[in-house]
Amino acid sequence: MFPATQTRREFLRRSGALAAALGAGAYLPPALAQETAYPHSSGSARAAAALPADACDCHMHIYDPRFPWASGAKLLHPAATVAMYRRLQQRLGTTRNVVVTPSAYGTDNRCTLDALAQLGAAARGVAVADVNVSDEELARLDRAGVKGLRFNLALGAVTTAAMIEPLARRVAPLGWHVQINMSNDELLANRAMLSRLPTPVVFDHFARIPLQAGAVHPVYDLVAGLMREQRASVKLSGAYLASKAGAPSYADVAPLARALIDNAPGQVLWGSDWPHPTEQHKPDDALLLDLMAAWAGSEQRLRAILVDNPARLYHF
Repeated sequence: MFPATQTRREFLRRSGALAAALGAGAYLPPALAQETAYPHSSGSARAAAALPADACDCHMHIYDPRFPWASGAKLLHPAATVAMYRRLQQRLGTTRNVVVTPSAYGTDNRCTLDALAQLGAAARGVAVADVNVSDEELARLDRAGVKGLRFNLALGAVTTAAMIEPLARRVAPLGWHVQINMSNDELLANRAMLSRLPTPVVFDHFARIPLQAGAVHPVYDLVAGLMREQRASVKLSGAYLASKAGAPSYADVAPLARALIDNAPGQVLWGSDWPHPTEQHKPDDALLLDLMAAWAGSEQRLRAILVDNPARLYHF
């Protein structure tokens, strides 16, 4: 049966989603012990997938009311603190994580640095900076555990495409990467620049490749080529952002996810995107992790996505 805190409806919903992801007749592990509440996450079941040691959530955010919003910030969020996130980690079974400065803070990375200090050696950061950042500040960020710069152009934030290459040159000696969130048109317009960067490139949220086109879309061609050359990685994060099928199966996401993994399993990462700042109705984080494990298709690939690839990129 299932624990009292997990309703029969929830158990059937999650089991059905996993069965659809894994294929008919697939074995579903028994549900583990339950928790009753997880901030900014629906459901209460723990992740069913057996995760390898040092599994890493490569994309999450901290929002702490001790730190002020940037002027003109658009995507704000209620408190999503380190203490709240640690509860989610217990639910998922992950132990490492990457704190990404959200757009709400602009180029102010104090909240992320505070989170890294609380989380310790098991955490890394991705900061936001513009071309006015000093070399001293970049060195300070590096010592604190930051290993990349994010350019979130999808929200019209404080950075621009023109900043990517100059800043990439500056952080390359630190062994950092650049993380990109761009529209399809911007990605294609900047194809040559992205292909010559001296740093690895990480594409957020499936690189925003349209699900209906998948592997035949020009952005897939760009991203998959850079992945095969070991110049880029893709985060399997935010499956809900473009899905029309939606929860619990996100069936329309599966073909793209599997194509990206098959293309270059050594260049794929996973992130929860907690606390899901774009979503009014929060997704089930444990279900999303279990679906990714199903897309991976093997323990070897799951370990690459959750442990080996993050360790290399974030210097664990």
